[in-house]
Amino acid sequence: DHEIAPLYSEKGRPGIGTRFVIGLLLLKHIYGLSDEGVCERWVYDPYFQQFTGETFFQHKFPHERSDLSHWRKRLGSKLDLLLDESLRLAHEAGALRTRDLKRVTVDTTVQPKAITFPTDAKLLHAAIKGLNRLANKCGVPLRQSYLRIAKHAAMMASRYAHAKQFKRHHRQLRLLRTRLGRLIRDIRRKIADQAELEAAFERPLAYAEQIRSQQQRQRGWKLYSFHAPEVECIGKGKASAPYEFGVKASIVTTNACAPGGQFVLHAKALPGNPYDGHTLAVVIDTTEKLTGCAIERAYVDRGYRGHDTANPRRVFISGQKRGVFGIIKRELRRRSAIEAVIGHMKTDGHLGRCHLKGPEGDAANVILTAVGHNLRLVLAWLSCLLRIILLTLFRTSS
Repeated sequence: DHEIAPLYSEKGRPGIGTRFVIGLLLLKHIYGLSDEGVCERWVYDPYFQQFTGETFFQHKFPHERSDLSHWRKRLGSKLDLLLDESLRLAHEAGALRTRDLKRVTVDTTVQPKAITFPTDAKLLHAAIKGLNRLANKCGVPLRQSYLRIAKHAAMMASRYAHAKQFKRHHRQLRLLRTRLGRLIRDIRRKIADQAELEAAFERPLAYAEQIRSQQQRQRGWKLYSFHAPEVECIGKGKASAPYEFGVKASIVTTNACAPGGQFVLHAKALPGNPYDGHTLAVVIDTTEKLTGCAIERAYVDRGYRGHDTANPRRVFISGQKRGVFGIIKRELRRRSAIEAVIGHMKTDGHLGRCHLKGPEGDAANVILTAVGHNLRLVLAWLSCLLRIILLTLFRTSS
């Protein structure tokens, strides 16, 4: 409460209780629910209500679902406090030891965005629909909407591409580009000398121009989604998914398996698709500040070659031979265990598909998914301890 208090104002309507909203965010990412799903389950689950601070059973959700979105935006950089608190809780429960924090594994993955696979026909169709939607909202009369023609052309383009009839496919793409260009010019004529409308249409028109002009194999920046322009195309060399569309995320876990499992010590979105080696120094420094423990050894894959850490001799790269012996060799062999942790964060949590809006949503989703993973391990650890205690009591009584 003391850390979050500066985010509140003394004026206006009293804010929602901190325990209620943060409790909902934790429950959402522990059980892998959506915003609507956690609000719906809260109504009929007394354990959820008790966790968020209710003393009497409530038959109706007392707030709006959109309050979760407002709170995520409000917390912003304070979300690291939740990750720190999950690690403190694991340490107090005995699931995480101090020595486990000194040797870590670092890796990057892709957090895909909730967008369709971008093709030229889909992007051109989305731009036409987006401009029509904004024009209707702002009351701009259009000479022609081209919605019916664009829908049919996008459908036929995908069919011709599937049948490998590429001349007909490119003909439909030319039709879509022509109609999008007409729509852009029509809107520019209608909003000329109107400052308010020009400001509202500035970015959508720029995105539409980019989609209309970009080519399939061009170099440089490309737009892969009309409604999520922050999406990047990242290739990780996977046979199942050669290219993924989202944002790169850095994950730091314990190298050894702690008593409660392999905990996530740091998680961060890396917009701009930076080279892995250029991010390692910042990630290690941030992890040390978060855990309050100096990192003795870090284990990474070959994507981190050429890193710029302050103590490069304490960073060991997969496949390295020089200086690798004894316990270091055994710990380096455990580097690939982080892949299973990332897999659990994608299947059990929300790292596999981000539905939150904008770069801020990407950053919040990565951190909250890491918090949910840690709390799932803590709950499994406490459940195991409870079973051991009950079994011991049963044996002593019999």
